[in-house]
Amino acid sequence: MRELILGGARSGKSRLAEKLAAESGLKVIYIATSQPLDAEMNERVAHHRARRPDHWGLVEEPVELARVLRDYAAADTCLLVDCLTLWLTNLLMLDDLARLDAEREALLGCIGELPGRVLLVSNETGLGVVPLGELTRRYVDQAGWLHQSLAERCERVTFTVAGLPMLLKGAN
Repeated sequence: MRELILGGARSGKSRLAEKLAAESGLKVIYIATSQPLDAEMNERVAHHRARRPDHWGLVEEPVELARVLRDYAAADTCLLVDCLTLWLTNLLMLDDLARLDAEREALLGCIGELPGRVLLVSNETGLGVVPLGELTRRYVDQAGWLHQSLAERCERVTFTVAGLPMLLKGAN
């Protein structure tokens, strides 16, 4: 079972994913894509860490997400990826279009083949105005295309607003 959980900043998407992982009855491995490069991001990471049970596994991987998913997916495991838009940002900052394309295609190519449960958390950025800067426009475009492609491949898609999940695809 693969589920894409979308929402804006502070919408409750990570909390929902963590709840679903905890309720799954499976071994949980949290895959963190962030790179805490400043004090504010370190605080965010600490906040997320404090919410997670100590017995959950943790893998930190900012770029090679498909490889990590293949390495850790198992029938008895729930992989929680938080978050895809940070992963996408990391790839965009490499300024290597070929690498971005290769990593995205690797993710899209493996997602349907993974055993166990996979929860993918991502920021929905396409609800606002068109950004002014070129890099920001690329980010919004890439995130939108990634979300559409993943939504096709996932059995369930949920959108969160104000901590409330709205099921867009699949069954409860």
